[in-house]
Amino acid sequence: MSKKKKIIATTAMLLAITVSFLGGQTFSKYVTEIKGSGKAEVASWSFKAYGENEQTQTVNLASTVNDSTLLNNKIAPGTKGSFVIRIDGRGSDVGINYNLKAVNETQRPQNLIYTCKGITYPDIEHLMAASGGTIDANDPEKVKEVVVEWLWPYETQTTSNPAELIKNDAEDTKDGQTISDYTFDIVVTGTQVIPSTANE
Repeated sequence: MSKKKKIIATTAMLLAITVSFLGGQTFSKYVTEIKGSGKAEVASWSFKAYGENEQTQTVNLASTVNDSTLLNNKIAPGTKGSFVIRIDGRGSDVGINYNLKAVNETQRPQNLIYTCKGITYPDIEHLMAASGGTIDANDPEKVKEVVVEWLWPYETQTTSNPAELIKNDAEDTKDGQTISDYTFDIVVTGTQVIPSTANE
């Protein structure tokens, strides 16, 4: 392929990148706000992946809360929520390896935990690192979903020691008083799968 064709192909791939927001109301670049209405609501983001590209999405956990009793759109001990990341490989004629990472995390509550596919993670970075995968060129399901659930337990205690509960309650109180806006960015990187040859 000539250099000119590669530039045209790369430009076409970049133009094809779209980020669609399903549900909610956009209140700033790449941030979706979901307002509680007495029923569980799930924020959802879609990353279109063609060839080699990278997209970033900012997540504000307050917009993903599954609890209409939340005060002033802030998370607090006893709240939980979820969001879905969709990696969309439709329109690609080649396989795609995708990786996820969390960056620019701000003001994370100490006792907040994340769960994906039944596995609990101590932070969003570990969950994202474990959530990559592949969309094969002939895969009938070209859209992969990563469902992320989070929980800030009302009480955090892993042992029978009452001092642990007292310490964690103090941490929750401190976090509740000082944390005003917990956000992080999710970066999804799609890389073309190198085709194997018949001789391999």
